[in-house]
Amino acid sequence: MNEKILIVDDEKSILNVLTYALKKEGYIVERAYDGQEALNKVESFNPQIIILDLMLPVINGYDVCKKLEHKNIGIIMLTAKNDIVDKILGLELGADDYLTKPFDIREVLARIKSLSRRVKKNSNEKQDKNIIKIGDLYVNKTQRTVSIKEVKIDFTAMEFDLIYLLLSNLEVAYSREQLLDKVWGINYIGGTRTVDTHVQRIRKKLGEDYQNLIQTVHGVGYKGVEQISEDRNQV
Repeated sequence: MNEKILIVDDEKSILNVLTYALKKEGYIVERAYDGQEALNKVESFNPQIIILDLMLPVINGYDVCKKLEHKNIGIIMLTAKNDIVDKILGLELGADDYLTKPFDIREVLARIKSLSRRVKKNSNEKQDKNIIKIGDLYVNKTQRTVSIKEVKIDFTAMEFDLIYLLLSNLEVAYSREQLLDKVWGINYIGGTRTVDTHVQRIRKKLGEDYQNLIQTVHGVGYKGVEQISEDRNQV
């Protein structure tokens, strides 16, 4: 499990009860007593889920939600009020779920497990659709950029499409004909040697540490791999 959960409440008794119950379930738990401390610990602790009281000193829970709206963090808000308006406002500001005090700890655990599944799913979808990360290599589909150790590498449009296809479908062996079809288009009249030339250029740009992420499948074509190889003699 090992998910990180940040509990934010100015009532020590609630912090103690939740901390004990969550640690017993195997979660890694951190606590904060006010909204500013919560924001600080989001940066240092990097939680997957926050259990957040709305009525907090320094910065209230509503403003904490607003400041975290662009982060992939699940938020369960705690409120002592039964007013539906407060709950709706919290949800509109970015909270994912709510619990009204007093609460049953079994319900808290059930809500956390449900939210944890959603957060993981969203994180995986975002990673799959937008960014490929292997070591210090980042391939960003949205921005169509490739960088190693935050240094941008210039790729042509076809080179980018080729490396993204291979690294987003790891261990899938593509024939040169398939790559021509998927990257250049079915009407492309060039020969399969075009694929070899582009792979060579990509490897050269990736450098010694990352060139073997594109591996030759002899008698077939090429595939992308995630493991950075020690062997640097690919052809």
